[in-house]
Parts: sequence; structure tokens; C-alpha cells
Amino acid sequence: MGVSSETYEVLTSAVGFSEQLEGLFDITVGPLIDLWDGCKVSRKPPPRAIIQSVLPLINYRDIIFAFAPDRKTVALKKTGQSIDLGGVGKGYAADRILAVFAAFGIKSAFTNFGGNVAAIGTKPDGSNWRVGIRHPRQEDALIGAVSIASKSVVTSGDYQRYFMGSDGRRYHHILNPATGYPSESGLISATVVAGSSMVADALSTALFVAGLHQGASFLAAIPGTEAILITQDLQIHITPGLTDSFVAQKGINVNIINRNAVEQKSRKAGNAEERSG
Repeated sequence: MGVSSETYEVLTSAVGFSEQLEGLFDITVGPLIDLWDGCKVSRKPPPRAIIQSVLPLINYRDIIFAFAPDRKTVALKKTGQSIDLGGVGKGYAADRILAVFAAFGIKSAFTNFGGNVAAIGTKPDGSNWRVGIRHPRQEDALIGAVSIASKSVVTSGDYQRYFMGSDGRRYHHILNPATGYPSESGLISATVVAGSSMVADALSTALFVAGLHQGASFLAAIPGTEAILITQDLQIHITPGLTDSFVAQKGINVNIINRNAVEQKSRKAGNAEERSG
């Protein structure tokens, strides 16, 4: 199918994210999204057998790209596959909005594109923008705030779109592409601060699915990204780069992720693989 240059850019970038994030972010989750959306009225998860039948359709490697000077095309290998851009679409749009601002010479701007916050520069008075981080378990409350300048802030959480099942469990919209079920990584909120809103969008989704420890490894491998990760016990874990810019609400514990330890562990794992080869 022929697509526009912008669509081609979004799709190729999304596949690049999938490769970098080990498939924990995958835009071919469309069939799973449709399956779970149909359960909101019944408040019951889909039968396991149906989920298992859909899983073979989830594979970003099945997206086929073709490029020619006058035409760009995208196709899917398998019948029944579909693409969902919920994890990158708003981020891309926010980046484009900032590009328009910059083209008109605007040096101070702030936009909130459906929860994807992006800023150019600082406030007109020179102070940083402050972005509130929603409390995952309290309505209309913040758990903290982060100060930014020329950055984007994107949050993925289990409180944004969900239904409470008849079994009393919370079934949210962030699905694990490997299992077909809502992610159960131990995180209930993942916020990413980055220079690109699209990067922050995809990464926040992947971190939510990855969990605290694997997520920290991803962050260590992607320069220029910071994160605020909240676990089920409402413990906040932040990367060292946010130590001076993130403030939690009173009574909330904040832990600093040891990024150096994660990097060292990753290097040792890589060396072991080289020796074994």
C-alpha cells in the first residue's frame, strides 16, 4: 500500500524502536488491541485460546517496507495483521508541532498533546517549565513534578484506560506483546523525559512492560533519556539526571536508579557473550 512520507517515517521509526527495545514495543499489536477493546462491556478478559490464536500476528518484523524515489509502500506479511500507532502517534505529532513553532522563530513554547508534554526553551521569564506527574492511585492528584527546558515528558500508566474485571482485577490498555495480556511488570506508571516526544512515547510504553530492572538497562543504553518509574507499592525510582529537577509529594519515597551499576552489568554480559562466541 502506498503511504505518505510522514506515515513512512513514523512506521520505520517505530520498527527501529522495536528492534532497540527488544520487541517490548510493537506497533503490530492492533489485533490484540481490538480483542481487548471488545471486553470493556463484559468486563471479562478474552478466552486464553483466542489470545493464543492472535499472538502469531504480533511481530514487527512482518512489516515490509519498499522505497522508490516516487513512491513509498508498506505491507504486512500475514492476513489479519494490523498496526496500532497509539505508542508513537501522539509523540510524533508533538514533535511536529514543536518543529512548526521553531520554524516561526518561537523560542519559548509549551504544548500538551493528549498527555504528551513537549516544550521549547524555558518560560518567558527564564524559569523551567514544571510538569506534574499524576498519582497512579489517587484521582485528580499529583505524585510529583519535574522541571524541564526543551524536553518532552510522556507517561504510560495502568490508570489511564482500564476496566475492573468481574474478578476484581484491573485490566489496563498497555499490553505485553509476548503474552497478549495487560503488562504485569510491577510498574504502575512509567514517565520518560527526552529530547524527542516520539522517543519518550515509545520508551515509556516499553519501560512499563519491561519493569524496573530491565527498564533501567534500556535507559542505560539510550543516551539523553531520563525516567520516573513507580512500582505497585508507590515507590518512585528516578534516574540520576532528574535528582535536581524532580520533586515528589510529601511522604512519597524516592529512590535513585544506579545507572552505573546497570551499565557495568550490561558490559559484563556483553563480554561473556563475546568469550562464549
